[in-house]
Amino acid sequence: MKQQHAGFTLIELVIVIVILGILAATALPRFADLSVDARLAALNGMAGGMRSAAAIARATQLAKGLSSNGSVTVDGVAVTMKDGYPTASFIDDLITDYSGFTATFLGTPSATQARFTMRTNCYVTYTESTGTGVTVSTDGTTGC
Repeated sequence: MKQQHAGFTLIELVIVIVILGILAATALPRFADLSVDARLAALNGMAGGMRSAAAIARATQLAKGLSSNGSVTVDGVAVTMKDGYPTASFIDDLITDYSGFTATFLGTPSATQARFTMRTNCYVTYTESTGTGVTVSTDGTTGC
C-alpha cells in the first residue's frame, strides 16, 4: 500500500488563490472610499466651467466689438468685464449650476477673486484678469 503525503497539490493551491482573487475583486468596490476622488472631480469640473464661462464671455465681447472694460450680455445676463474677461463678482452669474458649492468673493475694496467652496479647504478660486487673462486654480484640495 502507498503512503499518502500530507499537504496540498499545486492545482489545489492555484484554485484557492483564484477563488480568493475573485472574492477580493468583487468585495473591493464595496469597501473602497471613492468620495475624495468624486470631490476632486467635481472641483476640476467647476474649474473647467469657470474657464469656459470666461472664454464664452470674452468671445462674445470680441465678436460684438465691445470695449474690454465694459459689459457684455451672455444668455440674458449682463456681465461686467475687466481687461476682456469677466470680473470676479460676475463669474457666478455665468455658471448656471454650482450646487454643492458656496460662492464667496475676496479682495478689497472690491472683489478680485471668487472662491467656490465645497467643504473646508476644498475649493476652486477664480482670479480676475490683470491684463494677461484670468487664473482659475484648484490649490485648495487638502480638505477634499
